[in-house]
Amino acid sequence: MSLPIQDKEVLQELGEQVAEIAALPVQQEKIRMWKALNGLQPVRPMVMIDQVCWHEMDVDEELVLRTEDPFCQGIERQLRRKLYAWRHMPVDMVIDPWIDIPKQINGAHLGMQAVEDRAVLDPSNDVVGHYYIDQLQTEADLEKIRMPQVHLDQAGTARAEEQAHEIFDDILPVRMQGMIPNFAIWDRIVEWHGVERSLLDLVDRPEFVHMLLTRVTDGYMTMLDQLEAEGLLGQPESLVHCTGAYTDELPTAGYDPARPRAKDLWTSGMAQIFASVSPKMHQTFELDYAVRWYERFGLVYYGCCEPLDNKLDIIRKIPNLRKISMSPWVNVEKGAERIAEDFVFSRKPSPAFLAVDTFNPDAVREDLEETRQACARHGTPLELILKDISTVRYDPQRLWRWADIAMEVVGA
Repeated sequence: MSLPIQDKEVLQELGEQVAEIAALPVQQEKIRMWKALNGLQPVRPMVMIDQVCWHEMDVDEELVLRTEDPFCQGIERQLRRKLYAWRHMPVDMVIDPWIDIPKQINGAHLGMQAVEDRAVLDPSNDVVGHYYIDQLQTEADLEKIRMPQVHLDQAGTARAEEQAHEIFDDILPVRMQGMIPNFAIWDRIVEWHGVERSLLDLVDRPEFVHMLLTRVTDGYMTMLDQLEAEGLLGQPESLVHCTGAYTDELPTAGYDPARPRAKDLWTSGMAQIFASVSPKMHQTFELDYAVRWYERFGLVYYGCCEPLDNKLDIIRKIPNLRKISMSPWVNVEKGAERIAEDFVFSRKPSPAFLAVDTFNPDAVREDLEETRQACARHGTPLELILKDISTVRYDPQRLWRWADIAMEVVGA
């Protein structure tokens, strides 16, 4: 069925704006600098903003959707947010000269869903509190975790591709994008087993945890094998875990765009619940399993909100590691010294600066300068990645100002 004419006109106008911006020379300059950073020869520190509280960001109805068809609305939302970010807080984002349409891939999961109670403060915000109910109390319960059965919805994917061409031909190339999976199995385990029980079982029932980890890891590796065999992995990506992924190292020799391999791609992983466990436990109950995943990929970004400055001896051993997350709770001096010139120090400045009663630009600058100076002292490649922004107190200009300050700090 053909799309509504007015919907196509809205998307074509937005697509033309994206195409015009994507053709600017600054895009290639930013790509060059991302490649330099990811190659550990940075021109300067790089800056990104992602995971924005979009429900608070609208100004002059810039984010109001004008389309009606659900397929069109998904694309419109993506394009409006991209254009908004470019206008107000571009930092080191790159506008690519194509439109990504995801392939409709089913079965890439382990058959379980979270059972939870939620705490909601702002009904407009998708950031909520979670209390997960334990569904994995016995060894028999581990049978609930199923091995994936991945398959492509060929009809749905073909329909999406045809509709995208109907809209964007002669404006933007359409790229059908597969999956870029990551290895965050503890995020899933917590959703199925609960936070407190997951941590207590590391001590009380380590054999049970090893059985659980073996089953989940086997499931993830099965999923990866199927995605690779069926040609359903994605093409080399522009972002990995909210950071620039541009590199001359990927894809590797023998790359076929129709059948990407894991070794042609970045991947990312984390164990956020392990913020409070020892390095030995982190190795035993996370990295000893994760190594099977990371050795398959071309480059690896590791970590998220968990502080890793005291665990760098074990983190360094991750195969193909290139970027290490340095959360708001690390000692930046220690982290920069121990990462040195060997990896990218992927600093996550605290989004709490945007959530306080009164925004303080001087505090933002001081925080960013501390990290920049520490990395400069130790020759450590640096990126500043502001993410997990749950609120700006309905004052979008705070985020715009943060962007300006960050770019001043890195010397852009």
